[in-house]
Amino acid sequence: MEYREALGAAVTAFVRALADAGLRHACFAPGSRSTPLVLGLVREPRIRLWDHLDERAMGFFALGLARALDEPVAVVTTSGTAAANLFPAVVEANLSQVPLVVLTADRPPELRDAGAPQTIDQLRLYGSHVKWFGEVPLPDGTPLVQRAAAALARRAVALARAFPPGPVHLDLPYREPLVPSFGPAPDGHAGAVVTPQPVPEHTDLEPLAELSLAPRRGIIVAGPQPDPALAPALVRLATLLGYPILADPLSQLRTGRHPRDLVLDAYDAVLREPDAVGALRPELVLRVGGVPTSKPLQLALEAWGDAAHVLVAPGSWPDPLHRAEWIVQGPVIATIERLAGLIARGMPSPDPDWSGRWRQLDRLARATLDAAVIACTELFEGRVFRELATLLPDNAALIAGNSMPVRDLDSFFPSIERPLRLFANRGANGIDGVTSTALGIAAVHPGPTVLVTGDLSFYHDLPGLLAARRHRLRATIVLINNDGGGIFSFLPQAREVPEHFEFLFGTPHGLDFRHAAALFGLSYLRPADWADFRAALAGALRGDGVTVVELRSDRQRNAELHHELWHRVRAAVRRELARQPT
Repeated sequence: MEYREALGAAVTAFVRALADAGLRHACFAPGSRSTPLVLGLVREPRIRLWDHLDERAMGFFALGLARALDEPVAVVTTSGTAAANLFPAVVEANLSQVPLVVLTADRPPELRDAGAPQTIDQLRLYGSHVKWFGEVPLPDGTPLVQRAAAALARRAVALARAFPPGPVHLDLPYREPLVPSFGPAPDGHAGAVVTPQPVPEHTDLEPLAELSLAPRRGIIVAGPQPDPALAPALVRLATLLGYPILADPLSQLRTGRHPRDLVLDAYDAVLREPDAVGALRPELVLRVGGVPTSKPLQLALEAWGDAAHVLVAPGSWPDPLHRAEWIVQGPVIATIERLAGLIARGMPSPDPDWSGRWRQLDRLARATLDAAVIACTELFEGRVFRELATLLPDNAALIAGNSMPVRDLDSFFPSIERPLRLFANRGANGIDGVTSTALGIAAVHPGPTVLVTGDLSFYHDLPGLLAARRHRLRATIVLINNDGGGIFSFLPQAREVPEHFEFLFGTPHGLDFRHAAALFGLSYLRPADWADFRAALAGALRGDGVTVVELRSDRQRNAELHHELWHRVRAAVRRELARQPT
């Protein structure tokens, strides 16, 4: 078989196997060495191709697609540093358990370590940040190599999807010529690999059920996880036990039409008061999902070291405090449902005074925050999420950037009945790729998509904005611009090294982002007050394309307002605790 034909046959077998295994979306950036693969993909009608010009932005766009779809998405690069540009997205996918199939084209072995252009060591390039690595054999026209290429494709998709999901990496070396000769597609389908999720047996959960049934005062900490279907199962378990649920906004429990009497949303403010940490000391802590966003909650968990700590996690070990004595690894919803079934048989006797005390303080904190935020006419950053809670329609997707936006989401976004999906890149907690992730979500999410991001995050991912116009996406970007790194104003550096603070940490940039919006053909609005903001958001949600709604704030004043609000809540909580019986 002539080489072009051998190349075409191997690529066809590989791409067809990807589609047979269920892959439906692939993102690519142009390059020479990846020519065989992208020509094979464009011929496969079951796979939609998303083109990009920047590999770093492309990786996060694919991450957003995979998050929203909950299915593997492929990312294709040419050889050399193009593959290295995917590294941040691969790290985030690994830590967030998002299924990506990374396909890096490569030079053949004889050109490696020999000075050939666009050639780096791509074997196991992403190290421990992928679940699995494989190298596809060079096409040689033999049936064995074609079958091996197809098997590796099926295996990659299956392993990316398998519990716990995550990124996998295949390196595909090609010799020149790079334009294949494609013959007719072969008949028949190769099938896919089925990878059922393991669920803990009832016998494995019985000791935990007995632990929970003992007369204990407990809490459930619902950390970040992607599935809204967790809410009914976790609420049932909490009702059986009489435990309050401290619901991180990314747990998907703060929104949706499920019972919410035990769902708390202002614990971050309550636990800033040291007296509350002592008065609300639990005897059992059941953590579900990832590490919670709230720093006061994490400090409280550290202080509650004498409690029994239990972690139910989806195949990972998110316990940086190393407090968990009981670890249950498996699909979270199925595990919680089985645990609730076992506990229901034991006829638990909840303590209403315990959960009532938590609820009373939580509602007091939420009411205090809401009253103060609504009374604040300044463009206070925390009020953005309070406004969005009333403005977003059913089935909207809300994405929060890292640093301050996700923390303000935790503090100021209340529990609401409308079904929404809440997202953030909390695997590595980085500011890179936030816009691209949101646009990837917008590309496939059926409802409106709103991103709230800071100015440094927005600047860091400016190339990702091209996808908005290139793929005719609809989204709203709320850009909070405080001219620098706002979160550093809350850290000890702000008071301990004031003489160097602006240069080393504040990092003002002085950029006018309306020009960035114009460069990429996006609509741009800059509201002057909250009435303007509500009107701007309503118009953006109704309109086509992507609209940037920029809010300007002052970093120092924003920190002062946050501290004023927390002081009010702490005072209200102390007064309430003084009235309550010990």
